[in-house]
Amino acid sequence: MDAHQAPGPGSTLPPSAFAVSVRAATGWLVKGIEAVCALILVVEIGLLFTGVICRYVLHYPLVWSDELASILFIWLTMLGAVLALHKGSHMRLTAFVNRLPRWAPLLGTMSLLLTVVFLAALMHPVWEHVQSESILTTTALGIQNTWRVSSLLVGLALMLLLSGLDLATRTNFKQLLVCAAIAAVVGGALWAAGPSLRGLGNYNLAIFFVVLVGLCVAGGMPIAFAFGIATVAYLGFTTDAPMSIVISRMDEGMSHIILLAVPLFVVLGLLLQITGIAKAMIEFLASLLGHVKGGLSYVLLAGIYVVSGISGSKAADIAAIAPALFPEMQKRGYNSGEMGALLSASAAMSETIPPSLVLITIGSVLGVSISALFTGGIIPALVLALALAVVVWFKSKGNAPAVAKKATRKEVLRLLMVAVPALSLPLVIRGAVVEGIATATEVATVGIVYAVLIGVLVYRTFDARRIYPMLVETATLSGAILLIMGTATAMGWALSQSGFSRQLVAAISGVPGGAAGFLAISIVVFIVLGSLLEGIPAIVLFGPLLFPAARALGIHEVHYSMVVVLAMGIGLFAPPFGVGFFGACAIGKIDPDKAAGYIWPYMAALLAGLALVAAFPWLSTGLL
Repeated sequence: MDAHQAPGPGSTLPPSAFAVSVRAATGWLVKGIEAVCALILVVEIGLLFTGVICRYVLHYPLVWSDELASILFIWLTMLGAVLALHKGSHMRLTAFVNRLPRWAPLLGTMSLLLTVVFLAALMHPVWEHVQSESILTTTALGIQNTWRVSSLLVGLALMLLLSGLDLATRTNFKQLLVCAAIAAVVGGALWAAGPSLRGLGNYNLAIFFVVLVGLCVAGGMPIAFAFGIATVAYLGFTTDAPMSIVISRMDEGMSHIILLAVPLFVVLGLLLQITGIAKAMIEFLASLLGHVKGGLSYVLLAGIYVVSGISGSKAADIAAIAPALFPEMQKRGYNSGEMGALLSASAAMSETIPPSLVLITIGSVLGVSISALFTGGIIPALVLALALAVVVWFKSKGNAPAVAKKATRKEVLRLLMVAVPALSLPLVIRGAVVEGIATATEVATVGIVYAVLIGVLVYRTFDARRIYPMLVETATLSGAILLIMGTATAMGWALSQSGFSRQLVAAISGVPGGAAGFLAISIVVFIVLGSLLEGIPAIVLFGPLLFPAARALGIHEVHYSMVVVLAMGIGLFAPPFGVGFFGACAIGKIDPDKAAGYIWPYMAALLAGLALVAAFPWLSTGLL
């Protein structure tokens, strides 16, 4: 992921009066969307926390709270995706574009043009989807479902408007004509070859979901839109399926109430910075390890491990640690590429630490006990953390960065006392889920309230002026993440309907070696899926097919869950396709090209740790 827009063409001429007016109007429109998103987030947090109090304290549950939260959530997702598009925050791969500076303007124009084409192609299907949902009413609130699904129409229309205005005011006209001609020729060729493509069977999947997606991603197109345009092209040129199915699958992929944990945990992760909680944790850990060779690398590992038990969101984990630790690491001479590599590997290591969104999804979709998953995820992550620590130790033996003066026992104890409220937060969150005080979705609001109270009453570093930008940033990041899940779900449906999913499961189940062979091939498959589909869509698509096969082979469902989640984590944070890797580099302000050169020893350590977890089931089930 790159937090900046792909290199766009632009013109060397000064902007016209029309362009200036358009940009001014766009600015006011975006400010309005930001305000709405911030308001929705505040209402969501208040609504869900009130639900916890009413149910657990007052014993008077609000039966309509989840339904209203779900409606607000899909609006937050779509409006956040609009903000992400305007700010250039959608996840994209820029490594190839950066190596072709002469072609970057043309590729930027092509990326924007294809985005407009994709969004325009969805306008009629999304209108049909809204009309079809108008006959349904919600169970608790008793209102038309149109109130919920209209978010898709409004969000896609706003993205089309902003993209179209960008195309009209920011691109070079000659380049736009060239790109339009290329798109028309390719589209016409695919339309003419439609009957032949249908005759290829599943081989045409390679044309659309490997070649087309690969070209779009390599050209700097946002990954969510690359998935979407490949799905639309595949369905349009090789099947008779209605395009409305793309909208309904996107709706399903983005609107599950469990995914509401994403923006809530992102808010919690950002609050760790505002309230001083992350700083207290880092300072305490640095007092223990800062004086040894590579000490801050160990602090980074430990910090990600601890914070992952708080936020549940990888983006929030990284956002909580990198800004607090990276400036000091750079001051001491740590290599920026090494820092980005270790940050990405640490995020992959912590995928099973509760509360993990992927574990919550497995529990919801596959009926596995979330409490058991949370308990079983602690040791596997620790195994991978130790494997990464071994790599850090070897790297630190040579040219180690500068070390700090060893902290005295008195200083360590003082920092421990300061950090106790911060270190208690993971226990508060885990206890709220295990004891049934809050659901996996609601528990983030408990952490948010706790963090605010600690920041105001204990650390007294709560800066109210940062709240609004934090809410806008949360909406933007959540929209970027969840739109990928929506288009990935649509793409997954297309793969499933083609029969590819069933063929893959049959191939995996038929490998020799029994349970061991099944685990080995599952690791390979989910590393690939993790890099392409992200964790939650991959689980939704393949979990119901593969987990029964694992049970039939005698593999414990919690053990298999840990293996699958860690494998997907490795794929998610492995370049060149792992979306999480680019996200970590963007949040840490590290050049992905530099980090990619240093990450492979860490990836090897993660694979070694995963092999241990797969070989010894007790590591996953021993605490159950």
